[in-house]
Amino acid sequence: MTGANQRQRRLADLRKRITGPQDAYERCRAYPCGNNTTADRGEGLNRLYCRKHVEFYRRHGSYVKRSYGAGELKPYRERAMAWLQSHRDDAEVQSAAEGVRRLYRAAGAPVEAFRLPGKSPAERAKAIWAQLRKREVDPLEVLAVWLAVDMCLRDDIQPDRHDEYRQVQAAKLIHRMAGGTHKRWEHQRANGHVEVTELHKYPVSRGQVLRVLGSSLAAACRDLSGPDC
Repeated sequence: MTGANQRQRRLADLRKRITGPQDAYERCRAYPCGNNTTADRGEGLNRLYCRKHVEFYRRHGSYVKRSYGAGELKPYRERAMAWLQSHRDDAEVQSAAEGVRRLYRAAGAPVEAFRLPGKSPAERAKAIWAQLRKREVDPLEVLAVWLAVDMCLRDDIQPDRHDEYRQVQAAKLIHRMAGGTHKRWEHQRANGHVEVTELHKYPVSRGQVLRVLGSSLAAACRDLSGPDC
């Protein structure tokens, strides 16, 4: 069977599953949401949550818990950075920092943000690491992000302990640290007036790319314990 035929069969099967009747899980399980699930509405395959909470999950790594804000994480990042600098000669810190450098080296050439749509999550994650390398971001700053999220979770009275949430929270900060693409052009008109055109584009911080970024960072930090709460 050719690849085209296989794709057509998979698409036909997916359409059948989406449009087929669902005999359970009609309402979203995120209390007190009363929307129908995507499966019940024929808009997807999720039989537990509605479209609103599916999109929420893509952005935050949890169906119900929002991401930590930058201001909320700032004191934890400062504390983590101070600890890393005072322990930079420890084997666990050196090993984790080298793991981040390996991610930098394996990322390839930086890709401008407006060229990222359509690329795979793995390619977009590499572009983020490449941008961090281009901006000469200290690996210790990347490690501080991981430790900050960990400390914030330990202090949270209603934490989401799932690995995915932890990894997505760290990835969102890494995404922000990488920045975006900024271009500026000057055009001189016939009357001598100079017209300036600017382009500012930031990669979209949601979806599978956050999971790829977070899992890569988790692997680099697997032996990093950090400061006690």
